[in-house]
Amino acid sequence: MSNRTKYVIGGVLVALLGWWLLPNWLAALLIVVVVAAPVVGYLMLDDSQRRRLHRLRNRGQLHR
Repeated sequence: MSNRTKYVIGGVLVALLGWWLLPNWLAALLIVVVVAAPVVGYLMLDDSQRRRLHRLRNRGQLHR
């Protein structure tokens, strides 16, 4: 099993545990924040940094 698969399974388990232990609105807010953080980070990059990131992905040096 790859590391990525382990992270996904762990994330799903934490999300389910959050839904069970926390109020629904707080669990939903937490999930939105966790998803939004990488998106905001990507949008903060300059155009040259985004091009460099795309080149690294295309060469296989950076896994998605």
